Amino acid sequence: MMKNGSRLKKRLILICLPLFFASCTAVVYPQISQTPSSVGGVQLVEVDPKFRNLWTSELETQFQQRSKAIIQSFANPKQYGNTFQENEKRSYPNAMFDFLAGNRKRAIAFLQQEDSDQKNQAHTNGIDYYFSFTLKGQIRKYFLLGSYLDPAYRQKMYDGAKKWTQEDPLMRPHPIYSYGDGTGKDWSIQRRGRWVDGRNTDNLRAMRETSVYLMAEETGNEATRQLYKQKLQRYVWALYNIGMGEWDSEVYHGHTFAPYLNLYDFAKDPEVKQLAKSALDWLSTAAAIKYYREGWGGPVKRDYSGGNVVLSSDAARTFWLYFGDTPINNPRPTLDTLYLITSTYRPPQAVVELAHKNFNKPVEVLSSKPLYENWKKGNDQKPGYYETQFFGQTYQMGSLAGTFADGDVAPFKLLAYNSSRGVDFFVANTGGDRVRSGKNNGDQIAQYRNILIWLRPADQPFFFQLPKTAKLEMQDNIWFVQLEKTWLAIYSISLNQPSFITIEDPKYLRVYSEEQTLKAIPQRSTYSGFALEVGENETHGSYETFKQNILQKQGLDLTELAKGKVNLESILGQQLYLNYNQSNLLPLLKRDGKNYQPPNDLYKSLSSDGSPVSLGWKTGKLQINVKNYTFENQYKY
Repeated sequence: MMKNGSRLKKRLILICLPLFFASCTAVVYPQISQTPSSVGGVQLVEVDPKFRNLWTSELETQFQQRSKAIIQSFANPKQYGNTFQENEKRSYPNAMFDFLAGNRKRAIAFLQQEDSDQKNQAHTNGIDYYFSFTLKGQIRKYFLLGSYLDPAYRQKMYDGAKKWTQEDPLMRPHPIYSYGDGTGKDWSIQRRGRWVDGRNTDNLRAMRETSVYLMAEETGNEATRQLYKQKLQRYVWALYNIGMGEWDSEVYHGHTFAPYLNLYDFAKDPEVKQLAKSALDWLSTAAAIKYYREGWGGPVKRDYSGGNVVLSSDAARTFWLYFGDTPINNPRPTLDTLYLITSTYRPPQAVVELAHKNFNKPVEVLSSKPLYENWKKGNDQKPGYYETQFFGQTYQMGSLAGTFADGDVAPFKLLAYNSSRGVDFFVANTGGDRVRSGKNNGDQIAQYRNILIWLRPADQPFFFQLPKTAKLEMQDNIWFVQLEKTWLAIYSISLNQPSFITIEDPKYLRVYSEEQTLKAIPQRSTYSGFALEVGENETHGSYETFKQNILQKQGLDLTELAKGKVNLESILGQQLYLNYNQSNLLPLLKRDGKNYQPPNDLYKSLSSDGSPVSLGWKTGKLQINVKNYTFENQYKY
């Protein structure tokens, strides 16, 4: 223990050496709890303490309570699903959850039935080792529940895996479809061929590479094991040095996390087990930054526009198991939680504190994000996007800048504290008929702490999502929004007064039943958009004071709007200047009168005490500094 002023700090420090893998020594101080040795009567894999992040008894108790509730929520389903193509991504976890709930005979019968696509799997003894989503479940079935499988079936899985990993299955032509004929659905064997699913999204790649490694290690195919060890090393290097291509996805982040739990639990090589732990520590850190009281903040890559309320994001519903911190229970835990429940991995305690936003605030965190397929030649030379994230006492607001449009990127979200449901969302975007994901062509966004400017050519409407509980007022071309503890002043930039719209979409209405959408059409102008200032009690005293100060100051300067130049001065005095960039979509900025270029750092905390997180571009050194814990991990290979 160490004293920091008058505050006693508990420190969890992981120090890693720059070897071909991250060789780490953990130093853990009191108030720790052992993870359970079994779940639902199933013995969990015992992991050497040097690879573990230990928790307080309180955190572990909460984790176990949530785990039991999740298992019961999946117990006794009418059906598990089927084994057609990659449908095991649902059916296998459903069956394994039911096994943990006590329905062992039924679950095992399903888990070792013949695959529905026998003719395409004959070369691997009829076992589906092709589809990435299937692989994720096959691995946990084989290693975790192997002793419950019929010995002949388990041997069949072993023999099939030995054939499968005799050489690199990704480079091996499929016996029927060779390297694929390009027809059929994107994921079909006919379209893509080979012995394994070759799709390269981060989550599918993680499923493939961890599974091939583990089965090559299990069956003694050493050349393939070494090859995939190198692939895994390269991927984890990218996490710590340039970032994740499918960064912070509200849909897929948990899908990447789960296969690395497989690697952590079942790898025999201690270097690879440490490699898996490093990946999990990084991925849980990224999750903790975007997680806030069951909400998943923005910006994010691969956003499907369905995660803009509490517990609607797959990622939030997965990491809720670790992070909790919410007034309501999770009504729809994800299937990926199976992997979290049946693993002894726990995120560093500092990461949990990061998710709970238990650090010195307010603070701005800058972050760069890589190009999507960051392993391709040249894609590791510079970031693809620049994120600004600001954490107030009652909200977090994040936005994204970059040189190009990207249709599956959500460029802006604000999450504000709500005592009854966790958080309220304020989301904005252009084009379409509602708030949808997409960093759209023409949009340029600038943010400085709690103020933001969004500008584009005046050719698209703006859409805004707010909770129905929000109090909305409009005065002097400024729209004021009063949330429970957070207040917004939205300056119109050549937009007509917004109007509420009705969206006739059953799925949308089901997910967003407590939300409302406004549409603002641009006026006849060269540019349109909005500027935003956010306030709260800690900075402005009261909503009425905040509103009056905004009206008196009128901090938005549009005198050079026709030239694409906008200046915003906040009540507190900081200045943000945006000059619309005609060359690409990265705006030219000034902060407090000085030219501003966002840093390349993966995470850079702009605070005097270094709180809460930092990770430099190509330094490989992750540091977390929150109120009660610190965590460090240096990764190189």
